[in-house]
Amino acid sequence: MAVNPMEYKSKDVVLDVVRTERGRFFEVVDNPDNWYTDTRCEGWQVRDLVGHMIDVTEAYLDRWEIASKGEEAPAPRGWQVMARDLNDGALALRTLSREEAIARLKADSDKMMGIFESLSEDEWNGFMVAHVFSGPVPAFCYPAFQIMDYGVHTWDMHWGLGEKDGILDERTAGVLLPYMFIIWQYSVDQEAAKGVDITYGIQVDGEWGGQWKAAVKDGQFSYEPVDDVSALPAVFHFKHPSDMVLTTYQRVQGGETSGDPDVIQKARSVFFHI
Repeated sequence: MAVNPMEYKSKDVVLDVVRTERGRFFEVVDNPDNWYTDTRCEGWQVRDLVGHMIDVTEAYLDRWEIASKGEEAPAPRGWQVMARDLNDGALALRTLSREEAIARLKADSDKMMGIFESLSEDEWNGFMVAHVFSGPVPAFCYPAFQIMDYGVHTWDMHWGLGEKDGILDERTAGVLLPYMFIIWQYSVDQEAAKGVDITYGIQVDGEWGGQWKAAVKDGQFSYEPVDDVSALPAVFHFKHPSDMVLTTYQRVQGGETSGDPDVIQKARSVFFHI
């Protein structure tokens, strides 16, 4: 992997990716012709992705303030309700005019970036901020959340504008790649995973890639880097990190598979929709 985005020495790269993806997002929403365009997110138009970004960014800012004051944050809601609650939050902001919504998001985003830029090395790794759905996570997770927000949702908007075969920028997807394993850990569908005991390989090409041995057992997803996945029962091979990221977010079913069809089917079916 080119850099470890969780390390403080990668801060400049990570924040540059946030700025780049934020810029691409606003290139779309700043065009008034796009405001009511449907997106890859079912039931959401471009205006709703702006509402969603206001909702999540303001939640980040609110939780950051709570953590800065040393106050106790509300208990995490859990990932099972995340899709429902985020949908409610986005649609509630349809009451804003286009101009109000964009100005509000840009102000929120500038404030969030200022916080990211001021993070010291100790804060990057050690300052814990309670995420609404996940609970306390290190500060370095929040720039990554913003890359997920802006990067994936810009892809969603371009999909709605007719770019069905688009991919994420390699650097953007590469920075996000290690977080995909965490998403898989949090999104195991316990009902679908009952009785499942599988081991399989994940291979991602390119400078941001690598090879991992993954397993699902007792309702838990686990993984570890390895040098070779060829001897594992099944392998998911992604030629571009974008394929892995967009597959994780269930936008596409990317990559190539080889090996035991039963393992492949189970590996695809044990994660709930995020």
